[in-house]
Amino acid sequence: MSPRARVVAFVLALAGAAAAVVVGAVLLQSDGDAAPAGPQARPPEGRPPLLLDLGVRVDREARDLRRGEQLYGRGRRAAARDLFARYSSTQAQVGLALAGWPDGSVRSLRRLAAERPRSAVVGLNLGFALFWSGRRAEAVEEWRRASRAEPDSLSAVRADDLLHPNAPRGLPVFVPTAPVPRAISTLRPDRQLAALERAARGSDVDARLRYGVALQRLGRRLSARRVYDEAAKLAPRDPEAQVAAAVARFDKGDPTPAFSRLGPLSRRFPDAPTVRFHLGLLLLWTGAVDEAKTQLQRAVAIDPSDPLAKEAKRFLARLGDLGTN
Repeated sequence: MSPRARVVAFVLALAGAAAAVVVGAVLLQSDGDAAPAGPQARPPEGRPPLLLDLGVRVDREARDLRRGEQLYGRGRRAAARDLFARYSSTQAQVGLALAGWPDGSVRSLRRLAAERPRSAVVGLNLGFALFWSGRRAEAVEEWRRASRAEPDSLSAVRADDLLHPNAPRGLPVFVPTAPVPRAISTLRPDRQLAALERAARGSDVDARLRYGVALQRLGRRLSARRVYDEAAKLAPRDPEAQVAAAVARFDKGDPTPAFSRLGPLSRRFPDAPTVRFHLGLLLLWTGAVDEAKTQLQRAVAIDPSDPLAKEAKRFLARLGDLGTN
C-alpha cells in the first residue's frame, strides 16, 4: 500500500468519516482521478453498490429498506426486491431498480431522476448503474448533479467522494472537548438527535456544537454549518465555536474558505489546542501530511493535558506507525 493510501485509510479510521464507497477503489485503480473515460470503458464486474440515505429513521419502512440494502449487498437480490416492492418512496424505488440489475435498472433510475431531479440519492445510485454499464462519463456527470442538487445530504457527500477519489471519504468533522451527556448518549440514535436538537435551542454553546457534530455525521453539512455559525455568533471569544464554524466550510473542491477562517484563529487563540488540532485534521484531508504533523505537534506543545492534545498524540503515533515520511 502506498503512503498516500495508508494516510487515507488512517484518516478514515481515526476521523470518523462517512462510509467509504467501493467504487472509489475502482476509480483509483483506473487512471487515478475522476475524469471521464470513453463510453467503451470496460465496466467493473458484478453489480453496482446500493447506497440509501435513511439517517436515523427507525420506522418500519426504514427498517425494511435497511434490511433490503443489506440483502442486496450480500447478493440476495430477490429477497431485497421483495422488501423494496412493499413501498413507493423514492428510496424504495431506487432499491427496486437496482435489485433487478441489470434488467431495466438504468432505465428505471433515469425515469426516477427525471421525476425527482433534486434527489441526491437517485443521482448517486444512477451514477453507480451507469458506471457499471461502462458509461463512465455519464456516471461522473450524475455524481456532479447529485452533489449539487441536494447538498445537505449524505448522498451528496458520497457523490462528492466519488468525484475526489484520491481524497479521504467524507468530510472532516469538528471534534469538541465537551462530551455528550450520558442522559443523551444512552438513547437510541433517533432520540439522541432529537434530544441534541432540543438542547441546542438555548444559549448553551456546547449543546449547539454537539448538535452540529451529529448533523455533520449524518452528512447534513449545510445544517451543521448553520448551527456552528449560530454558536460562533453566541460566543465570539470561544475558540471551539469559532473553529467549528471554520471546519464546517471545508470543501474538497475548494478548501480555501475553511483555511482562510481557521488560519487566523491560530493568532487570535494561540493557547487553544483546538485550533492547531483542526488545522492538522484539515491538512490531512488535503494530503499535506508533513504540515499536518507540524500542526498536531503544536497542539500537543500548547497543553499536553488538553483532550485534543491527547487526540493529536494519537494521530501522530498512528502517522509514525504508517511511515508516511
